[in-house]
Amino acid sequence: MDQQPKEKVPYSLNSKKVADATRMWLQKRGVKMEEIAELVMLLQKKYYPELTMEECIHNVEQVLSKREVQNAVLTGIQLDILAEQGLLIPELQDMISHDEGLYGVDEILAFSIVNVYGSIGFTNYGYVDKLKPGVLERLNDKSLGPCNTFLDDIVGAVAASASSRIAHRKQTDREQERGEDTLGPDIVR
Repeated sequence: MDQQPKEKVPYSLNSKKVADATRMWLQKRGVKMEEIAELVMLLQKKYYPELTMEECIHNVEQVLSKREVQNAVLTGIQLDILAEQGLLIPELQDMISHDEGLYGVDEILAFSIVNVYGSIGFTNYGYVDKLKPGVLERLNDKSLGPCNTFLDDIVGAVAASASSRIAHRKQTDREQERGEDTLGPDIVR
């Protein structure tokens, strides 16, 4: 019997599956959208006292809808899981499982998220990364068991990006209220 070679099906990204996986893996790793939104509120409440948790959650969800962010989230979570399972090369295993201070690639991955939202995202990220409030304190606590070397930085970056998104959109709102020409509300998605 002469078998015909199977035709190779071209790769096709399913954006919905990736978006759903991003939210699912954050949840599986113990991170709730509300916890990220609380960080956003911490960062923005001083500047926008009328800000609501619903707005913060909406902006977190908008940040997580971006493919670049999803890629970073899934990559970081996978590296944390591999470190928990001891499946990395020994030198990398040691650095990630101990959250080595000089490693820095976890922050580089976080920068790929905040970079989407401009320089205010960087300053917000630096602030929450240093302060480690709320969920970041829990994720950074090595005594609790799971390896979150990447996850704590990713969550901080998502919060910083959502905070930056709010700041940019509020500026557009102020301009519109004054009757000025604007680039529109979609300038920062």
